[in-house]
Amino acid sequence: MGAGCAFFDYDNDGWMDIFLVNSGKCDFYSPDPPLRNALYKNNRDGTFTDVTEKAGLSGAGYGQGVAVGDYDGDGFPDLLVTGYGRSVLYHNHGDGTFSDVAAKSGISTPGWAASAVWFDYDNDGRLDLFVCRYVDFDKAKHHRCMATKTAGLPDQAAYCNPRSYGSTASWLFHNNGDGTFTDVSQSSGIAERRGKALGVVATDINNDGRMDLFVANDTVADFLFVNRGNGRFEDAAETAGVAYSAEGRPRGGMGVDSADYNQDGWMDLFVTNLDREMYSMYKNNRDETFDDDASRNGVGAATELMSGWGLKFFDLDNDGNLDLFLVNGEPDDQVARAEPRVSYREPLMLFKNTGTAFKNISAESGPVFQRQMASRGLALGDFDNDGAVDVLISNNNEAPLLLRNTTRGNHWLGVKLVGKKANVDAIGTRISYQAGDLKRSRTKVGGGSYLSSHDPRMVLGIGKQTKIDWLEITWPQPSGLTQRLTDLPIDRYITIVEGEPKWK
Repeated sequence: MGAGCAFFDYDNDGWMDIFLVNSGKCDFYSPDPPLRNALYKNNRDGTFTDVTEKAGLSGAGYGQGVAVGDYDGDGFPDLLVTGYGRSVLYHNHGDGTFSDVAAKSGISTPGWAASAVWFDYDNDGRLDLFVCRYVDFDKAKHHRCMATKTAGLPDQAAYCNPRSYGSTASWLFHNNGDGTFTDVSQSSGIAERRGKALGVVATDINNDGRMDLFVANDTVADFLFVNRGNGRFEDAAETAGVAYSAEGRPRGGMGVDSADYNQDGWMDLFVTNLDREMYSMYKNNRDETFDDDASRNGVGAATELMSGWGLKFFDLDNDGNLDLFLVNGEPDDQVARAEPRVSYREPLMLFKNTGTAFKNISAESGPVFQRQMASRGLALGDFDNDGAVDVLISNNNEAPLLLRNTTRGNHWLGVKLVGKKANVDAIGTRISYQAGDLKRSRTKVGGGSYLSSHDPRMVLGIGKQTKIDWLEITWPQPSGLTQRLTDLPIDRYITIVEGEPKWK
């Protein structure tokens, strides 16, 4: 299943550091020597230093994903590391060290936890937490699965299909504001739906100011938890048209993201699936329904034989349009013996948003796109602060990749948002801006991709324009404040604090 990765600025020096999850000791697996997670401090010169031991982030257990969020609002980003058996909540002390506070915080995820997301579901200004739970699996429920002769394989042990295991309910934890959390999975309606959850993104699909959740499930219907207020969610995936394939079949969903890729003011959705199922790009119809646009815009055919994991919308070249990065790899390393058209290791993919379609530009984007890898996690972040968003990728059984974006030629503004009454990470904030004849809108989602976490700053591309006429920020509740700023710089990062009239 792989492991996740993250860009985050753990020491608040303005430079993105890197965290990598590893899969160590559990009741099935005890590597010797033991594996560990890794924290790399950004040296600001294109190099990194391993500070894992000093930070106290080596970890224990079988790691899966990472979600970054400042849950206590002290200005320093904290880490949730999910895994099989238990998850770990690392509190950032602000001095370069972390400590595990999962037990005393009340966050308990027994079972198999996958992706997670920090977001403010009840608009009280505090970051709550959703954690995906995968299949109902433990040592007592382990199955021995055999390859079938009908698949062209000898009668031998093989990986079990997820259908061999039961579905489970995911977790939702409410932030009590005192360093503790309350499990509200039952009262919120989240636990009413049992799935095999792998990926999640927090977004606002109906523009009502409340954050919803799109969840990718493996071999069962995907979920669209629409936030109805008063602490309740409704799974509207079936009526919205995002639960199944166009043929009405559940698919092997892994990664998800949400963005307004067509700039109509409404958030769209994306999910990666198993090979021969095609990925889906859901266009928002503005009435809590979606149409799958993948076949029309060129993504569907290009991904038909791929198995996708991490993905993210981002502006590759700062022209103001949101492009798309995908990482791929079949989960079964023996798949080619039964299906010669499919490979365990698969290439990365990059799609350019032309404004009317998505063009596959992988072949012209660098030699790394010719490599075959079993990729899983994908995180986006500008590690060298040049305004060109870079890419971090975790791979199964081999080194991760750090890809530097060398695209140049357009102008940009990088914005770090800091909430005061609104949640400190500003999840759910909408930014609109105009530069000459270019007018764009972006919403800051929570999470997205697969098992991974991203640079919290938003890079706003303005193309060849040399001035931003205005920038408008609508903060989420309980503030709801709208700020309009002018006289902004370009080609640099700034910080905007909620309610303060001047950027920093």
